[in-house]
Amino acid sequence: MFNFMRLIHRSFSSSPNSALQTFLPISQLCSNGRLQEALLEMAMLGPEIGFHGYDALLNACLDKRALREGQRVHAHMIKTCYLPATYLRTRLLIFYGKCDCLEDARKVLDEMPEKNVVSWTAMISRYSQTGHSSEALSVFAEMMRSDGKPNEFTFATVFTSCIRASGLALGKQIHGLIVKWNYDSHIFVGSSLLDMYAKAGQIVEAREIFECLPERDVVSCTAIIAGYAQLGLDEEALEMFQRLQSEGMSPNYVTYASLLTALSGLALLDHGKQAHCHVLRRELPFYAVLQNSLIDMYSKCGNLSYARRLFDNMPERTAISWNAMLVGYSKHGLGREVLELFRLMRDEKRVKPDAVTLLAVLSGCSHGKMEDTGLSIFDGMVAGEYGIKPDTEHYGCIVDMLGRAGRIDEAFEFIKRMPSKPTAGVLGSLLGACRVHLSVDIGEYVGHRLIEIEPENAGNYVILSNLYASAGRWEDVNNVRAMMMQKAVTKEPGRSWIQHEQTLHYFHANDRTHPRREEVLAKMKEISIKMKQAGYVPDLSCVLYDVDEEQKEKMLLGHSEKLALTFGLIATGEGIPIRVFKNLRICVDCHNFAKIFSKVFEREVSLRDKNRFHQIVKGICSCRDYW
Repeated sequence: MFNFMRLIHRSFSSSPNSALQTFLPISQLCSNGRLQEALLEMAMLGPEIGFHGYDALLNACLDKRALREGQRVHAHMIKTCYLPATYLRTRLLIFYGKCDCLEDARKVLDEMPEKNVVSWTAMISRYSQTGHSSEALSVFAEMMRSDGKPNEFTFATVFTSCIRASGLALGKQIHGLIVKWNYDSHIFVGSSLLDMYAKAGQIVEAREIFECLPERDVVSCTAIIAGYAQLGLDEEALEMFQRLQSEGMSPNYVTYASLLTALSGLALLDHGKQAHCHVLRRELPFYAVLQNSLIDMYSKCGNLSYARRLFDNMPERTAISWNAMLVGYSKHGLGREVLELFRLMRDEKRVKPDAVTLLAVLSGCSHGKMEDTGLSIFDGMVAGEYGIKPDTEHYGCIVDMLGRAGRIDEAFEFIKRMPSKPTAGVLGSLLGACRVHLSVDIGEYVGHRLIEIEPENAGNYVILSNLYASAGRWEDVNNVRAMMMQKAVTKEPGRSWIQHEQTLHYFHANDRTHPRREEVLAKMKEISIKMKQAGYVPDLSCVLYDVDEEQKEKMLLGHSEKLALTFGLIATGEGIPIRVFKNLRICVDCHNFAKIFSKVFEREVSLRDKNRFHQIVKGICSCRDYW
């Protein structure tokens, strides 16, 4: 409710003058920034102030976000029984919204005898901008019930609140309205519409809308690039960026932030450096969102030192900045650096840790072989030490931590004590650990539970099958594979890639598709001889098929990581580091191979799989063989 009556007695004095005589002084005082004098003039005028005086005062209060002064203007209207026109009521609504007094803004809207499209849109917009999505959609629905007709700005605004499943369903209905009323050709509406579909994961629909836009601006182009990047469709995001640049699009800082997200996923360090140079040359504003994307890109591409340099030089860090750096250290297995940075964050007391921060810290402890420290931090979360209660992801990280350390029974008991039912992600962490540490009994139980929960997830079948294969239970392996065929579940094929001369070179197991395949295979035979002379012994346990040892060794040499390393040796100059990336977890044999490869050929090797980095120098890996 409004609390103006205690201010009203300050709003008047005697000696009223005519509105015509005083209009210019109030207007001039407001335009000159002399708001307090203008308010004094308002008090002297009493009921004679009129429309123009109120308009000038409200605009001045809006510009300065002067809440108390704006309340005095509103109180003056009430005391003098002035009935403001719809325009002035809308200015009041906007004023309260900008001052984050949403209840007062909504009360102004509700008390308006007549509402126009600007009034409705202003309220919807403010709710959307402040994250009150359900309230924004409620106002839009009320607008439609009252026969108000939205315009292009209303539609563009309301789509930003159509989030989650319920919001998407309503968004599709609103989509029907804009087609019916021919607003689908408006660039603002189209951009918001495709952004809504992209954020909901409906990228096909978003792309269709994008292609049908009569014209495209940087907002719509950025929305489709961001949509691809957020869904992990990094190659599509990069291709779209390159296409739109060739069509003359001028990217802004948000476009580059989205592009850097895609480059992080592909680990394209050279492309990322080029994007960084473009940002510097064009003198784009270095807002936090762009700096955070650069930190994320450099850390995920293996250049942690430069990521930290950017982080240290930021004039103001957000929680996302700290989290990006913490995740970077965690992915490299640098647990001590994670804890040191977390300590610095808490000591500075400028930014509070959030749930993602604690997740990154626990992950760093997991990858850094510091499970006791991680458990202590988790206990602190439960006790309320950090102001953040652990959620399912934090519980999953503890399961991963214990499982990685081989403490399978503890992890299993920990899951049983969880306050809520374990999700597929939590059980999946335990199943992966059972596969690594050959805990068949627990792994078998967890694997079948996962198949019940996620019958379409091929990864669960594959890990369970691999667990059976490691134990030599080939009949069970065949049963799981038959189950996959019966349910038409297909596994994601493993692939590795390496960048050379601005081109990505992809390799699959026993690849026969690469243009230089014969050269790569011939070089591989030569390499394998030198590797064995240096002490490399193929780890045949990594072959999960019931074949003889000679066939197993041949299959190991055909792994995509080894083919990519071989190509890197052929394609790059002597002494140049070789960077290989893989979409799945690197196997133990390929990890051992890469260490000896680094020593024999005197190359620094960087391997990044879906979980973490392995920086190998002179046969020694940064993971210390704990991964």
